Amino acid sequence: MRVVVVAEYYPRAADPVLGVWAHRQALAARSAGAEVRVLVLHRPVPSKAALRSGHPRALIAPLRQPLRAELDGLQVDYVPFLAPPRGGSYGVWSAWAAPTLALALRRLRRAFPFEIVHAHYAAPAGDAVRRARPGVPVVVSVHGGDVLSVAERSSAGATAVRAGLAHARLVLANSTGIAVRCRELGARHTAVVHLGTDLPGRVERHGATLVTVAHLVGRKRHGDVLRALWLLRDSHPDVRWEIVGDGPERGALEHLANELGLDGRVRFHGQLAPAQARAAAWSAGVFVLPSIDEAFGVAYVEAMAGAVPAIGCRGEPGPEEIAATGGGLRLVAPGDPEALARELRGLLDEPDWRRELGNAARATVEAGFTWEQCGRATVAAYAEALR
Repeated sequence: MRVVVVAEYYPRAADPVLGVWAHRQALAARSAGAEVRVLVLHRPVPSKAALRSGHPRALIAPLRQPLRAELDGLQVDYVPFLAPPRGGSYGVWSAWAAPTLALALRRLRRAFPFEIVHAHYAAPAGDAVRRARPGVPVVVSVHGGDVLSVAERSSAGATAVRAGLAHARLVLANSTGIAVRCRELGARHTAVVHLGTDLPGRVERHGATLVTVAHLVGRKRHGDVLRALWLLRDSHPDVRWEIVGDGPERGALEHLANELGLDGRVRFHGQLAPAQARAAAWSAGVFVLPSIDEAFGVAYVEAMAGAVPAIGCRGEPGPEEIAATGGGLRLVAPGDPEALARELRGLLDEPDWRRELGNAARATVEAGFTWEQCGRATVAAYAEALR
């Protein structure tokens, strides 16, 4: 079975973390028996963040991206396209990307006669594939941002998402709740395929350390963790919070930490390589991410794989599904620092319970959230789409 993966979010020379889950799923599918090649939609224009920074290296990084690379033995071709600034135009990027993608697919087919195309996100990748007319069945993976954000922010985005979903022979959702949303937006056939994680060996843990691995954006609700720490300042003066990740909210979060008098108790590491980020999560006493609009949440299962209990929010598609699968993920009310502080207090004060939850977390991941399981499910979905 020959498969072409098409993705916008995928590791690049300047950002090896971007879309690394799409790369890991491609590797998992290869391990499960598929032959895989990858086409990455690459816009060689500096991001708004790079323009704001004015840093020469950030400004020229998109232009310096090689158009061909080999990542873990997978051949990856970067397909350049031009489009207006992201802002309100993101919903129509698929139209801008389609012409060069169509050319890349035709060229690839001569050397690699693929049988199926797997696009990550309904838009822009899924709709760009539709417009490129590859002549084979298309599978679209939905990770949440397309159906929870792109489809909501503009009519053009909604049109692109609906078109990408309707065109797909099969839509792979990362949770049952997202599968329901896909059908509401026009998907004909859906299946749930969970992303996975690695399972580490024995790791030295630090019980009074909280860890978060996530992009620093508003919907992740990192400020709630800071406020919970402030509520625990007197009863738990030794607790530390390690934050792995970067993003537009970093400055505001650093300011809030200082304002709450949490100097020395909070450390911002910035973005780390995936292996380093996982190691940081595995060394924690508790993983905490009170995020909203969380379609799945790979970060939870990555931490839980290391026998670390995790905290997420009630009512979110991903955390609810992970918690329903087994133990180890505690759910609190969203936007409620006091509820978060109570949950943290219980975990910090009862090391035996924390250890029991950690073991349950590991068992939950082993039962349903490994890359091997993801690879088998992905290849089975390809076979279903081909039927």
